[in-house]
Amino acid sequence: MNIIVCVKQVPDTTQIRLNPETRTLVRDGVENILNPYDAEALETALILKDKYGAKVKVITMGPPQAKDILKDAIALGADEAYLLTDRVVAGSDTLATSMALAALVKHLGEYDLILCGREAADGCTAQVGPEIAEHLGIPQVTSALKVEFTDGRFVVERETENWAETLAVPAPLLVTMTRAEKELRFASIRGKMKARKTEIPVKTAADLGLDVTNVGLKASPTRVIKVFTPEVHKVDTQIIKEEDVDVAVDKLVEKLIEAGVVKR
Repeated sequence: MNIIVCVKQVPDTTQIRLNPETRTLVRDGVENILNPYDAEALETALILKDKYGAKVKVITMGPPQAKDILKDAIALGADEAYLLTDRVVAGSDTLATSMALAALVKHLGEYDLILCGREAADGCTAQVGPEIAEHLGIPQVTSALKVEFTDGRFVVERETENWAETLAVPAPLLVTMTRAEKELRFASIRGKMKARKTEIPVKTAADLGLDVTNVGLKASPTRVIKVFTPEVHKVDTQIIKEEDVDVAVDKLVEKLIEAGVVKR
């Protein structure tokens, strides 16, 4: 079983700032962390590795310092990690990003399962995972809580706003993970030593045969037009404190009549 995990290095959400001119995130001087939903995807992959002897490859697209989260993934138990970094992909929106990541997946060869976080903390679009699946022409299951492998098929437990369901889907398959009760494991001493010695292979757009007119800020069909802080409206409230419910209701009705909300 070959598993590819897509991860992203995101700025700590408590320190996020925006460039008012480019309307993009300011990453300089901001602490970067592994996207929380991607941590769920990585832990799911490692659980499958423990159970079924899967090979886990972790990929990301970002600046050179994104190697840090890939090193962390190796320390936790991933077998290989790859970084796509190139100035021509900088500023890519979700469509361009998914196109580049799909190209990297194809470059790496055969796979049975691709795991992604449901969304990134610095974008919250939940689009990249499903778009990768579309570029690759494979089935997808979103907002998954758990992934198992039974009788040659992946069994995925997922949730929606209204119900929960279990799906059995053959490989190859892409699954986006939502946060459940699983916590990302701690790295062992041996894992940390392995990560320290591991050289992370770096791929460029040219390595992947990417058409540079389809990636990057200029090629992105979606743009941030305006950035602003929503106005907070203050609402006056009153609390009616009465032990007798009937008296409290009568007072409430009188106040609604005075406010013109209801008629007498």
